[in-house]
Order: sequence, then C-alpha cells, then structure tokens
Amino acid sequence: MLEKLVNGFESFLFRNRAWVVGIFVFLTLFLGFQASQLKMDAAFIKNIPLHHSYMQTYLKHQKDFGGANSIMVAVEDTSGNIFNANYFDTLKNVHDQLFFIPGVDRAQVKSIFSPSTRFTEVVEDGFAGGPVIPADFSTSVSGLETVRDNIEKAGIVGRLIANDYSAAMVSAQLMDFDPQTGKPLDTIAFAAQLENELRGKFETDKVKIHIIGFAKMAGDVADGAKGVLLFFVIAILITAVMVYLFSKSIILTVLPLVCSLTAVVWQLGLLTVIGFGLDPMSILVPFLVFAIGVSHGVQMINAVRRRVMDGQTTKAAAASAFRSLLVPGGVALLSDTVGFITLLSIDIGIIRELAISASLGVGVIIFTNLILLPLVISFTEIKVNKTAEPTAEEVRTEAIWRFLARFATPKYAVVVIIATVVLYFAGLQQANQMKIGDLQGGAPALHQDSRYNLDTFFITDHFSITTDVMTVIVEAAPEACTYHDVLTQIDEFEWLVRNTPGVESTVSLASVAKKVNAGFNEGNPRWEVLPRTTASLVQAIGQIPTTSGLLNGDCSVMPVYLFMKDHKAETIETVVAKVKAVAAKMDNDKLQFKLASGPVGVMAATNEAVAEAQLPMMLYVYGAVFVLCLISFKSLKATVAVIIPLYVVSTLAQALMTQLDIGLAVSTLPVIALGVGIGVDYGIYILSTMSSKLSNGMPVQQAYYEALVERGSAVIFTGLTLAIGVSTWFFSALKFQMDMGILLTFMFVVNMLGAIIILPALAAVFWRQPK
Repeated sequence: MLEKLVNGFESFLFRNRAWVVGIFVFLTLFLGFQASQLKMDAAFIKNIPLHHSYMQTYLKHQKDFGGANSIMVAVEDTSGNIFNANYFDTLKNVHDQLFFIPGVDRAQVKSIFSPSTRFTEVVEDGFAGGPVIPADFSTSVSGLETVRDNIEKAGIVGRLIANDYSAAMVSAQLMDFDPQTGKPLDTIAFAAQLENELRGKFETDKVKIHIIGFAKMAGDVADGAKGVLLFFVIAILITAVMVYLFSKSIILTVLPLVCSLTAVVWQLGLLTVIGFGLDPMSILVPFLVFAIGVSHGVQMINAVRRRVMDGQTTKAAAASAFRSLLVPGGVALLSDTVGFITLLSIDIGIIRELAISASLGVGVIIFTNLILLPLVISFTEIKVNKTAEPTAEEVRTEAIWRFLARFATPKYAVVVIIATVVLYFAGLQQANQMKIGDLQGGAPALHQDSRYNLDTFFITDHFSITTDVMTVIVEAAPEACTYHDVLTQIDEFEWLVRNTPGVESTVSLASVAKKVNAGFNEGNPRWEVLPRTTASLVQAIGQIPTTSGLLNGDCSVMPVYLFMKDHKAETIETVVAKVKAVAAKMDNDKLQFKLASGPVGVMAATNEAVAEAQLPMMLYVYGAVFVLCLISFKSLKATVAVIIPLYVVSTLAQALMTQLDIGLAVSTLPVIALGVGIGVDYGIYILSTMSSKLSNGMPVQQAYYEALVERGSAVIFTGLTLAIGVSTWFFSALKFQMDMGILLTFMFVVNMLGAIIILPALAAVFWRQPK
C-alpha cells in the first residue's frame, strides 16, 4: 500500500516537474520577502516560566515592588575618589539621561540625586533629615563635604555608593512597553540606547561606566549573535568543499546547498508569517536547518550518483532515488520535527519559540531536499566516469566497509555491546552529577572576559548589592506591619535566612524599623529592637515610605530582600531550600512567606522549570522516535536497535557536560533533543536498507555490508560535515553558542559512530542466524 502511494506520488511529481519547480520558486520568492522583514526579539517575558508558582508571585506584586527586569549603572571615578566636581557633574548627567530613556520606569530610578534618597539623623529635638543631595548643592569643597556626611548618615554605602567610595550607582526598573509607542519594549534597541547615550556620551579617561541588567545582557548577546552570520558563511564554504570532494561534481555540489539554503529561507519567512521574531538563542537554528538539509541532500545525490553509475539516465536515477529515500528520509525528518516539538512542553517562551522555529525548519526540508532536489536534478545531465577496473579509492573504501561489517558478526558484536554497556554506566555516573542552572558567575551566555561580565565583576567587588537579589514576598492582612508579632516573625525569618551560605546581606521592613527605633532613642544600639506597643511601632514604621520598596500602600505585603554572592546553581539551590524550610515552619493564617521575585527569583524558577522538564522532554523525544521508527520498520527489534545507541550517546553527552562544568540551563536543555533528533537520521538510513535485505533472509553481516556500500559514505560524510560545521562555534563571542557547539559536535560524531558500530552489533544479536 505504502509502496503504491510512493510510486503514484513520484509519477505525479515527475510528470509535472516543471510546474512543481515553478511553485517552489514562487514560494521561495514570497517567503524570501517575508524573511527580509524578520526582526530580532529578546523580550524579558520570554525568558521566564510564566506559570511557575514563583513567577505567579512575581507578576502579582510586580506593580508595587518592581520586577526582575532592572538596570544598574555604576559610574566609576578612575582616581578612586568620587568627591570631585567633574565626577558629580557626570553622575548627575547619567542619572538624568537614564531617567529620560523611553522604557525606564521613572518612579523607580534611584541614585543619590533622587529626591527619595534621604538621610535621617538623631538630633537633640528628635529626628532631622533631608535629601542626600541638598537643594542648594554645589560642587564646591564644602558642598561635596556636606554630601559625604549625608551619604554616611543615609546608610547607603554599599548600595548607592561603592564601599571604597570609588563609584556610585544609578539603578532603574524597566517597563514592559515603550510609553512613546505603546508597543512591547524593544530590549535590543533599549540596550543600544544604554550603550550610546550612557557609555558613549559619558565615559572618559577619568570616568568609567559599568552597565548590567537583563536588557543590557540581551543586547550584548544580540551583538555577539551577529557573528553567527560569519560562522554560517564559513559553514557553507566548508560544506561546499566537502560535498564536492564527496560527489566530484559541481552540479551535485551546488544543488543540495541551494536546496538547503532554500529551506532556511522558508523557515525564516514562515516565522514572520506566523508573527514571530528571531531571538539570540533561535538565531542558531537556521544553521542547524542548513546542516540537516545538507545531510539529507547528500543522501539524495549519493543515491542518484550510484544509479547513474549503474547506467540509468539522470531523470530515471532521480526518480528512483526519490522513491527509495522518501520514506526513510521522511521518517527521519518527521522524527526530528516531532522531537523538536516536544520542547513545547517546557514552560519557557524562548525554548518554545526555539521548538517552533526548529520544527518549521526541519519540516520544510521534507519539501526542499526530498522533493525539490530530485526534481531539479532530473533537469540536469550528470556524467560519471565509469571504469571497468575499480579505482584505488574504491578498493580502499570497500576494504573499510568489509572491516566495519565485522561489527555485525556475533564475535565482534559481543565486544562492542560489552564496551557500550561499560561506557553507558560510566557516563551515567557522571550524568547523575550534572547540575541544573548556571555554574559560572556573571552572565552565562557570555564569556567571562566579556565587557558585560567585567562590569558585573566590578559591581560585585565594589558594592554590597548587585542584581543577584532574591525577594521573598511576605503576604499578610492589611495593616499587619503595625502588629509586633507579625514583624517579629519577619525579623526571625530574615535572621535565619541571612545566616545561610550564599547570602551576603538582607533587608526588610523589620530590620529597618529596628534601626529607626534606635534613632528615636538617641541612636543607642540597645534600642535596635522592634517596639512592643502598637503606638511605638507605628511611629517607627511611619518613617519608612512605600517608595523604599519595603511595604505596599496598606502594609499587607512586606518583601524580604536577599542579596546573594552570585547566582550559581549551587548557591540558588542552597538558599531556596533554606527559605522553603523556614517558611514551612513559620507560615500561618496571619502571614505567608512566598518565593520569589527579583532576578535570582526568576533564575530559581527557571532552574526548577528546566529540572522538571528534563525527564518529560527526554520521554517525549524518545517516545516520538520510538513510535515513528516502529511505524516505519514494523519491527520492534529494528526500533530498539536505532534507539539504544541514541540513548547511550545522550547519557554520554550529559556526562560531558558534567566534566566541562556546563550546567543544564535554558540554552543547553534543547541540545539533547536536537542531538537525538538529528542523530536518529543515521540509524534510520542504515537500518532502512538492512531491514529489507534481512526480511529476504540475507545474513546480517552481508546486509550491513550492502547497506554501507549504498549509504555508508553518505552517513559518515554527513556526520563529519555536521560536526566540522558546528565546531566553528568554539570561537564564538557567545559562551552558550560555544557550549552548544561542543555538545553538538560530540553528539553528531558519536551518534554517527553509534550508527555504524553499535547498531550493527545489536542487529547481529537481534537477528541471529540459525546454526
């Protein structure tokens, strides 16, 4: 039945090949125009698991306390002392410039020039205070000395002023939309504005500007992603050379490359049609689409070339190759597509967009490389030099196939399977130690010596706070902060969490209220306690405005801020576990301690989402591949023979991640699915040839030898070509691209080796010949 459908489809296509090719040309022109309209998109909201409980808390209170999408600008005086006229003029200009950049929440801009940055001191008559920068401020010696005194009284050293007085901070929260256009905030354009209007305008030999925050990081990643174009060009050149060496024909080199590039154009155009942009992570997908397209294209030209050598005309050879490869190639590409679609199960927008982008790209390869390519080849005239005697190269190739065919004999199969089992369990031991989340300081998407990470390290070294802050939201009844028992519980919670490894400092309404109470009592440290009477407590709380971010309007929500030493996976796990343990003991009807807001709160939610998605994703990927292989081969033995090498390689890839200190994060989670989806192609092509011969009673060794003769060269070639192409990513400006390059290179090569070594060994066991 299936054979009749394929034959009928082939007959229809090749009878109407000119019309079909014309339709392809029209669609390519249309989608090419759509692709030219594609824009970069790196919205913050796409990077968080929106349905995670932490993010529900985050979104619920974002309006009152700001979100995790913040910007920190440290203005450094290179002399090491900020108290000079030039520096203060620059700092004020930076504050004002940031204030007026569209997308900044102006009410949340903080620096010593903010009117809300005030000091309070105890005087003979009670309290006195005012703005840190007085209304009559001048950059005279006396004016600067007054500001120095006010800074110390305000207690902002370490927060808005560097611990060594070498820099000052300007921070801001960002809105989700551009107030000028009403459209979602263009994060990458915003990052460019920060670079041009802050660093570009104000950085000099005397003043250095350090900028961190999600928007700036996304902009730097987007800048680094532009280098992908260069890697894409290099990959095309490398692939072109290798395809020519394989085919020894210019026309058979050009056509698969053109059809693979057509698949890329279709993919990018379809993204625009469905209303998607291209984020820095998905920008790597077009290369993978091109590489996968070439791998299937090589299978097609190999099949055509072999048939031409057997004496067929180019058109007949193209039609025959189409018939023989449509089903195995289609099943392989459907396996890839379904494997990528399984990434949709992960509740993170950026991964879901990657899944859609990759699925579209691989799906269109079915049309461009399994249908268009043989049709276009049929219009050409391929000439192959045929000699009566085999060439030296053919003799060497046959010797290689004879050697590899030994793996399909029981004697060698036992050795291979034992070695595979040993490798698997050794890899499994390492894979079980793989960490979830980031294992490096700074932005993990960028190299440690990138400008962004150097800025991060400067701020970490000179300030007591950074963007590595987790906020625990304390929810209670209205006016709860006027009750001593409520604030006592918050104070106890803060003390317990503050003494957790990884927490540098904390602040909450309770800890600040204690300092205010001491102020009411001549600054005596013995009075740095929470007042027991409501009247005294109200007096202390009344000195803390809602703009401090320590309480909301009706005092029913009081965040506890945890400033952490870094956002490494181990640090986050330790702090989250402690918060959960303490909250479980202290939660009651009056108040609830809820995780989490702040940048590290988002990271904690993301890490948990990735950890939860890991096993289901693998089950979905392997489940999809299993079902499609079972439908294709109609044999459980054949399906298992394809699946086992893939699973072993996936385990070894996770072990490699452990050895290289690569954590399982948003950027690396899809790699395993990508590797499985692409790696399955090798096994399907080899076993599809073997299975028909085995069903006719041919011995396993001979069936494998003939499969190698027919498709072995193409399988080995595509594995090496794919690996060489992604290995160029080792030199990327993006750390996550380099990591993906290492993992994909490993998976492409080892999956290919699994298909030509482990698969035949399994076949020798599953299809044992009777003695």
